[in-house]
Amino acid sequence: MFDEIIDKEKENIIKSVCDTIKFQSVSLEDEATPGAPFGEECKKVLEYVLDLGNKLGFRTKNIDGYCGYIEFGDGPELVGIIGHLDIVPALEEDGWTSPPFEATIRNGKIFGRGAIDDKGPVISALYAMKSVFDSAKVSKRVRLILGLNEEKATWKCIEHYKKNEEHPTIGFSPDSDFPGIYAEKGILSVQLKHEFEMDNITILDIDCKNNAINVVPKYCAITLKYNSEENRREFKSISDNASKIKIEIENIDKDTIKIISYGNAAHAAHPELGVNAITNLICYLCDDNDKNGSLRKLCKLRIFDAESSEFKDESGFLTSNVAVMEYENGNIIIKINLRVPVKTSLEEIKSKYKKINTIYPDIEISFIGEQDRLYIQKDSYLVKTLVNIFNKRTNTNLDAIAIGGGTYARAFNNFMAYGPSFPGDTDMCHQVDEFIDIDKLILATKIYAEAIYELAK
Repeated sequence: MFDEIIDKEKENIIKSVCDTIKFQSVSLEDEATPGAPFGEECKKVLEYVLDLGNKLGFRTKNIDGYCGYIEFGDGPELVGIIGHLDIVPALEEDGWTSPPFEATIRNGKIFGRGAIDDKGPVISALYAMKSVFDSAKVSKRVRLILGLNEEKATWKCIEHYKKNEEHPTIGFSPDSDFPGIYAEKGILSVQLKHEFEMDNITILDIDCKNNAINVVPKYCAITLKYNSEENRREFKSISDNASKIKIEIENIDKDTIKIISYGNAAHAAHPELGVNAITNLICYLCDDNDKNGSLRKLCKLRIFDAESSEFKDESGFLTSNVAVMEYENGNIIIKINLRVPVKTSLEEIKSKYKKINTIYPDIEISFIGEQDRLYIQKDSYLVKTLVNIFNKRTNTNLDAIAIGGGTYARAFNNFMAYGPSFPGDTDMCHQVDEFIDIDKLILATKIYAEAIYELAK
């Protein structure tokens, strides 16, 4: 019913996706100004999309710069779609084939940071709304909610929305996989703090380039200064493809060196797809360099393992991403992001970490962020409706799936994540050369249009 309208809008959809990619909208709470709580670039991308919504004929609202919405229809019930316009950082020198904030089209794909996570899907949902608005009658209001702080653990944008605006009664988030997500693991972020020294060496700095906690770190460096010539150690570079360890030594001056560990980034929900630069540096430093054995203590507890078979259910294993390492006042600080199987409580995992104190009282444990699981019955109206639309469209017979990622679907009751990635697609979220396939973008728009109509008719 909506295909013809969407096909006519194809070039506008592509242009709108490319336009949003140009905004370097990393959510920066420390650069907050009045009307821009997450920085100027987030403010600008929100204003751009709200203006686009106005031009397409919708009602719009900017909610104090924290978030916004685009809406059509009438009626007492509200159907929601929730997406985000903030992104994780990207630097061209990380290996991008083309500039990450200059959208590039090649081989039928749009390349650029945010193309798949989540600017492309937001624009897809917006034009899906337009196709329904232009050609069908619905009995409910439909609202696209635009967040600006999703890539941070706090979700302050949606917290502000929920305090000030109406909550949808049903809906989806276009920020994951088809045919649809019925279960998302719980998320727990843990901080470990421990005294850390090295024999005859002063630690000047540890740098992870402000790695986000939900990203497998691709870089970690420690800068060291020798205190004397006595017992001076020789640090050597390593490049081992088999173990995926790459360590380089940079001589800053005769007494100062930088040890750099290189890895490959991936989403924290899939740490096995990346190479963790922090974990590799820790393994390197554990090789007879740690004066008081603090790193060896932590390694012995296996907290750096990427997954644990002790906790597993239909949603998969407990996974762990060592995301941040810092050095402060003689202490090493390590931040870890855990994805907890849906049938394991966060409290059970917390208790495991608290027990570390009984083994090593000098290791300080704190919990710095958490999100409870999402779980919807597979036979619920929402799951069955959206999965059936996908299967009919693609001539498949697939079931809803469980994931380790945490999506905006958790923000409201009776919500699920739905596309835009298709079965078999490579996960490009947070990756170098992130892209969205144009044909699949248009197909997703058609699927979203049918979903909006079915939920709102």
